[in-house]
Amino acid sequence: MLTKNLIKLFKRDLTKLKEEIQLYNKESNLWITDKLVSNSAGNLALHLVGNLNHFIGTALGNTGYVRQRDLEFSLKNISVEELIKQINDTIMVVENTLSSLTQSDLDKEYEKNPFKEKMTTEYFLLHLSMHLAYHLGQINYHRRLLD
Repeated sequence: MLTKNLIKLFKRDLTKLKEEIQLYNKESNLWITDKLVSNSAGNLALHLVGNLNHFIGTALGNTGYVRQRDLEFSLKNISVEELIKQINDTIMVVENTLSSLTQSDLDKEYEKNPFKEKMTTEYFLLHLSMHLAYHLGQINYHRRLLD
């Protein structure tokens, strides 16, 4: 079933996100930007945590998570330990939520859809996986460029 593969992919990429954050030589460099790099790695990590907790945890798992998207891009200087904790918590939310979904759930229209076109839950989960991978690549590049 697709959910087993999605769980593997989300866990793989969220684990890689933790590794990227821990690879920074200087913790404060997680929060720097440059004229060509408008989002810091720390803010991208917060964005990924917020995104997955909202679109998977709240929308599909009824976790009650309340997203504060503006803070994902404005908070600064969160410790590496706190970022890692938030990522670990997100892994648990994703795994618990996706493992409870049936094929019927995946075939339904995704109701919290932020886009104009209708899509199934399965399609939106694939989108979220690719969104995670996209920002993970940005974080890797940020670290190599600015750390």
